[in-house]
Amino acid sequence: MTPTTTKRKPAAKNLALKRWPSKNVQSWKLRRAGALQVLQAVPLERQSWLVHGFSTRPGGASELPAPRDGRKATKKSLNLGFTDWDSRETVSANRKKFLHALGADKMRLVTLRQIHSDIVHSVDGSAISQQEPPQADALVTRERGVLLAVQTADCIPLLLADTKNRAVAAIHSGWRGTLRRIAEKTIGRMQMDFGTEPADLIAAIGPGIGGCCYPVGSEVAKEFESQFPEAREWFDGPFDGLAAGENDPNWLPWLTMRPPGHPPRPPTVLLDLLAANRAILTKAGVPAGQISASGFCTGCRTDLFFSYRRERTTGRLMAVIGVR
Repeated sequence: MTPTTTKRKPAAKNLALKRWPSKNVQSWKLRRAGALQVLQAVPLERQSWLVHGFSTRPGGASELPAPRDGRKATKKSLNLGFTDWDSRETVSANRKKFLHALGADKMRLVTLRQIHSDIVHSVDGSAISQQEPPQADALVTRERGVLLAVQTADCIPLLLADTKNRAVAAIHSGWRGTLRRIAEKTIGRMQMDFGTEPADLIAAIGPGIGGCCYPVGSEVAKEFESQFPEAREWFDGPFDGLAAGENDPNWLPWLTMRPPGHPPRPPTVLLDLLAANRAILTKAGVPAGQISASGFCTGCRTDLFFSYRRERTTGRLMAVIGVR
């Protein structure tokens, strides 16, 4: 009788260490607060006058659809965005739980209707009681008791703190916002409203889609090439060809020798939004040593974060900052 052999399963990857290359990763910590896990930047945590945090996926009451083996199933998650698949009551309960984990129960949460723009909204005392969130993609304030929030599920969340004037900002920066330099324009708004000097800013770049997981086409490559002289540094792949429009395999379809209806896929390049936003902050005058990034890729870490590009039907993370 031939002895049977047991195949060993490959060792599981240590996802806790899977981050895309980033400076100052050690300046971040993942803190447990009951069932929740809150990601925080140590340089911001050291500022006793402010509250901040980046939400993660575990610990909520939302029932996110998660089909298994063709069967309908759901999985609990901390969805903080009002999405079609979730109820407002559940999201409101999740938000309350997140604010409690930050010790910000009594702070007023201010959100946005994000439209992938370069619009910056300044929050003052008279605007805190607003019923409808403004259409914008960045918030600034130095009002006490106000918690600024942006929501993401791959786009880059940025938090800024002016250590001299005690003013703060929350920024939502997808590829369109990055292209329009929303981070730089937010700093300009803080200079105008609060007298902020870029040298006094601490910047924290939270979890977002990494350069490992974000393929884009010629349209995006062309846009960045037209706006940033250093754009090719943020792309991996045939950037020069795509930016120049030279790599389209479908411009003469009869030369591709493929059956009708089966054109070759257009080439793509990988875009590193983290590197782009870091460069924009630095050019705006924020010292490089005062910019830290979590290094977490939402596309790689769907166990810990939401990723629209990976999942389509998914929740929303929240990055918040405010003056106590």
